[in-house]
Amino acid sequence: MASPKTPRASARKTAAARTTSAKTAAARTAAAEKPAAEKSAGAAASKATAKKPTAHSAAKSAAKSAAKKPAAKKKAAASGTAVRARASQAARPESRLAMVRRARRINRELADVYPYAHPELDFRNPFELLVATVLSAQTTDLRVNQTTPALFAKYPTPEDMAAAVPEELEELIRPTGFFRAKAKSVIGLSKALRDDFGGEVPGRLEDLVTLPGVGRKTAFVVLGNAFGVPGITVDTHFMRLARRWKWTEQEDPVKIEAEIAEIFPKSDWTMLSHRVIFHGRRICHARKPACGACPITHLCPSYGEGETDPEKARKLLKYEMGGFPGQRLNPPPDYPGKPAAPLGAG
Repeated sequence: MASPKTPRASARKTAAARTTSAKTAAARTAAAEKPAAEKSAGAAASKATAKKPTAHSAAKSAAKSAAKKPAAKKKAAASGTAVRARASQAARPESRLAMVRRARRINRELADVYPYAHPELDFRNPFELLVATVLSAQTTDLRVNQTTPALFAKYPTPEDMAAAVPEELEELIRPTGFFRAKAKSVIGLSKALRDDFGGEVPGRLEDLVTLPGVGRKTAFVVLGNAFGVPGITVDTHFMRLARRWKWTEQEDPVKIEAEIAEIFPKSDWTMLSHRVIFHGRRICHARKPACGACPITHLCPSYGEGETDPEKARKLLKYEMGGFPGQRLNPPPDYPGKPAAPLGAG
């Protein structure tokens, strides 16, 4: 016969049931939460995987970045376009009016650079200047200046030189080169001055060019510097610079003279010649112009033909521009350089 249940046993049974029920509920809750956690973790992993760049996506991103140029690159490209546009504009033919204005500005600026420009042959009268100019062909003014003191000491007048013994005169002018041809010319012009012009040098172009060995260049040197008659002296320096500055494309001295005469007022011709020749001898040399030391590069269409480095260019400067003696033994009082040394000195 079964024994009746006691209150204490019944309470224990109830507590155990409650414990079992709580455990069952917790297990069920854990089981329900586990798939959600796994699902959340899987989603996070998928998201992380999606964010991780692949080689394909990196290349695609780089291509997209390259397609979008930065503002700095766009600005540089625009600047390059502007430079090319300026170069294209500079390559356009210069108008006649623009060339004339530029040429006259060059003359004005050269006047500031060489306010002391002068003929670089020593002379005391028109006859000495005429003879010295004839002797200066194919040589330097310096060599002529070193030679003429002894020449004029022995033959001071046209009459004296007309009566010279050719061999003796040749020996005196030998340092100038081509001394036989030059001796023939100076004796011939001296005879013409004695016989046709009363021993005086004429002051007209048409008369001067009739003398042996005297052309337009020599005539204009004498007219401009001994008589004050304006003239353009087209020597090798003048021809070279006139073409470099695009004043003319002519090769013939007479044609160059005619074209330059149309650009400048007649009153400027003589001093223009001195300034251009000075610049050609000191800075704008034939073989290696000192472009980097030139004060008128902003006006020169041929900039860059010579040395553009300033330090190297300064080493190319000649005469007073480079701190050296000039070509005259007896320069004008306002000449800033040193006088040249006599023949055989030093």
